[in-house]
Amino acid sequence: MALSTAQTAGPRNPGPPWGLRFLRLADLALPEALFRPLRAAGTWVALALMAPQRRASRTYLRAVLGREPRANEQFRHFFALCESLMLRLRVANGRAHRCVLGPDSGEFGTWLRTGGPAFLGTFHVGNSDLTGFLLAAQDHRRVHIVRHRVGNSDDTDALARRLGGLVSYVWVNEPADLLFALKEAGSSGEAVALQCDRADHISRTECFDFLGAKRTFPFTIYHLAFIFNRPVFLSIGAPAGPGVSVVHASPAFEPAPGESREAALARARAHFQAFLCRLESYLRANPYDWLNFLPL
Repeated sequence: MALSTAQTAGPRNPGPPWGLRFLRLADLALPEALFRPLRAAGTWVALALMAPQRRASRTYLRAVLGREPRANEQFRHFFALCESLMLRLRVANGRAHRCVLGPDSGEFGTWLRTGGPAFLGTFHVGNSDLTGFLLAAQDHRRVHIVRHRVGNSDDTDALARRLGGLVSYVWVNEPADLLFALKEAGSSGEAVALQCDRADHISRTECFDFLGAKRTFPFTIYHLAFIFNRPVFLSIGAPAGPGVSVVHASPAFEPAPGESREAALARARAHFQAFLCRLESYLRANPYDWLNFLPL
């Protein structure tokens, strides 16, 4: 399944069409002492202009902080998103960055060493958008990433090109090809990564306890695991200083032959809820690392 780099006129990331190219060039041309204040100024502009994202940020921060967020806290939330994007652009430009496994990721580490097919659930947290690319490069695993194609995705396109074929995309906004592509990826004996905090065109959803309320999350990854008899790992990538991200991953969820559908779904729900509890604890300590600027 070859990586397609053609752009469509469909959805776009926020910002001007030249924004990501400008950031990559500015990062190469300007010293950090000048470029960081420029990014901060741009973040204040984004905070003022991006009303839906600002409302989503306020709702999330209110839930995770337990009080009404201040303006500087919303700025820090937006700036964390900017810095996560800058890290992806810098790695695409050739900057060294590596992933290490946290002490809570033993089963995931075993899978990385031994290989085999798996479904990898990811969340828009910290450096999670980058870790799939890095793990593919570090452990030479081919990864199929399920995502929306957007019209200005220079960061992910450049990262995929840098990895020379270890990463390919399954586009969820191309319904005519989606089922065939998912079948090919799921049957490939390779890893398939899906986002587990944003509903997409193929999502079955379930409600789970998260940040003090019942929240709706995509649950498709477990249904795919049952269909293809593949394990599921959930993970996030946490910033851990210059050049390093720490991967925190769940134990494996393994489909059990002969298990009833009701029992399998109950185990899957418990597996997902357990990781959400870990994720909530992480976010209480690192509130600005939640980079999903959509309504909870």
